[in-house]
Amino acid sequence: MDAAPATLVLLVRHGQTPTTGRELPGRAPGLHLSDRGWEQAGHVAERLSALSVDALYASPLERAQETAQPASRALGLPVAVEPGLLEGDFGSWTGRSLAELNALPEWEAVQRRPSTFRFPGGESFAEMQDRMGAAVDRLRAAHEGGTIVCFSHADPIRLHLARELGTPLDAFQRISVAAGSVSAISCAAGRDPVVLTVSSTSASLADLVPS
Repeated sequence: MDAAPATLVLLVRHGQTPTTGRELPGRAPGLHLSDRGWEQAGHVAERLSALSVDALYASPLERAQETAQPASRALGLPVAVEPGLLEGDFGSWTGRSLAELNALPEWEAVQRRPSTFRFPGGESFAEMQDRMGAAVDRLRAAHEGGTIVCFSHADPIRLHLARELGTPLDAFQRISVAAGSVSAISCAAGRDPVVLTVSSTSASLADLVPS
């Protein structure tokens, strides 16, 4: 029996916003890309043009949709809204500054024991990881043997990378994913996933295509 064809899944973190690195914006509406974020989105589109892409999916939030727009134009593909790629639900922590949150005693659990933590009034990291994983698995299966691009957010991407790497949830904070970066995973039914690159911001994506 022939092996199932591998699907290339590209995970793109949205470009920078005015609050990147300063606040926990969560799912609050109305946050758009900064000028630098639009530059990053354009660069992502240029890099994706080296590939034959079958479909584009994005989180419903504005910053992810905007990051996907240049790629949509460059590749001539629509962007499908995928709720499973949504940012984490940070509950009452939504919109608070990272400096303020860093001073809370609960921050130690966020960094060292995320498997035990639930955002007050929001999601747990385990739920976020399961949601993201289920969405990517479903999209991969819908495009078996093809290439898909998923525009999402830092924590969902890092949690999914941890899952595919076999990294314990409590160690996912060791994975860094830059704004406007591309991470790539080769997935095939019945085989372990292969993480090809993490947080790439400059290398040619053409290198991801098997020779």
